[in-house]
Amino acid sequence: MSDQPVHPPPPEDVLEIGAPEQFAALAHPLRQRLLFTLGQRPATISQLAVQLDAKKGNVAHHLKVLREAGLVHVAETRQVRGGTEQYYQRTARRMVAAEPQAAGTAAMFAAVAQELDRAPVEPQLTLRHLRLSPAKAKQLGEMLAELVDEAEEDGEDQPVHGVLMTLYQQARPSGSG
Repeated sequence: MSDQPVHPPPPEDVLEIGAPEQFAALAHPLRQRLLFTLGQRPATISQLAVQLDAKKGNVAHHLKVLREAGLVHVAETRQVRGGTEQYYQRTARRMVAAEPQAAGTAAMFAAVAQELDRAPVEPQLTLRHLRLSPAKAKQLGEMLAELVDEAEEDGEDQPVHGVLMTLYQQARPSGSG
């Protein structure tokens, strides 16, 4: 029998981010990286500190901010050597910003940039601009979201790959109309 506890899946499939404290919580790269890491399985402060090469005190502080914003919760507690070990888990498998705000978006991109710098193999990074009707843009967005959502994962012994999917309409240059 394994020493690792069996954790239930997050209670929500999708959490819509909209509250100011949620955007504030997302506005830090370490909190973004914590959410990325907790997307795979629940973990303790010690486990997260090792995985992210961060100090336990920093991890504990940022988990508290995420917890107060409703983005993570304690999924399980275990008694170990006279203490209590808490396993943190994301509150949802996927988080979607209702109306993305610049600070949260910037933090997300900063966290992804850190992940790319640490990647052991060359990442795939593509930026392409397409001229699409609103209907085609909506269809493409739905197809991309479905592709990511339905990607079948391999076993836990396989490496974790991050996917950042965005589709946005470019702003027109000032003065054009």
